[in-house]
Amino acid sequence: MTTLHSGVPTATRATAVAARATDLTKVYGQGETQVVALDSVSVDFRQAEFTAIMGPSGSGKSTLMHCMAGLDTVSRGSARIGDTELTGLKDKKLTQLRRDKIGFIFQAFNLLPTLSALENITLPMDIAGRKPDKQWLDRVVETVGLSERLKHRPSELSGGQQQRVAVARALASKPEIIFADEPTGNLDSRSGAEVLGFLRNSVRELGQTVVMVTHDPVAAAYADRVVFLADGRIVDDMAGPTADKVLERMKGFDAKGRTS
Repeated sequence: MTTLHSGVPTATRATAVAARATDLTKVYGQGETQVVALDSVSVDFRQAEFTAIMGPSGSGKSTLMHCMAGLDTVSRGSARIGDTELTGLKDKKLTQLRRDKIGFIFQAFNLLPTLSALENITLPMDIAGRKPDKQWLDRVVETVGLSERLKHRPSELSGGQQQRVAVARALASKPEIIFADEPTGNLDSRSGAEVLGFLRNSVRELGQTVVMVTHDPVAAAYADRVVFLADGRIVDDMAGPTADKVLERMKGFDAKGRTS
């Protein structure tokens, strides 16, 4: 694997804000069936930083990611990608923003079986009618270790290799931010470690910004920072996480997802 450098000094890279939530509230249902999934959440995700979002089931972690990525609407408050406010954007503008500024990595890979690895990687840009930056694409492919597998279809790749294709696809268009939803959930521990290493390298070597939802303390330890949610609110913000520190913090949640 080739070590890559973005050319941006480490000390100055993680200063600007890639995405910001301000008093973000998401409510599902009405009356007795109403559920407050997010309760006035305010958080910044800084550029060139790897942030993990953790919390018990039902804590709002996936809802926060979906609202920040423009995949779900906001009930109240503000969600921004860079300088762009998502709230109130028309569908066409929202689709364009997701295409041009956001990369997505999902647990289910979401690869098209009839396309090669390379075709899956470039598919979003092909749909948008944009030509990939070949030099950047080559760097991304080499970074995730797929140079020898580009002609293979998903059925000819291992689970770890398929997820690497998904990571490369998210990186290839140079998005402002990548959102990853349980990206190692379908992988064995070795393949999961490889994918997490690639995500961490994309931050450290390519200057990418990654926000990952996970339930796994070991996965969270790859991040620069962990944001903890409970009952739709941020209850802790940990820098320099280790698996042991994250696990200890998670033990502070009881079975209902509340902090003890």
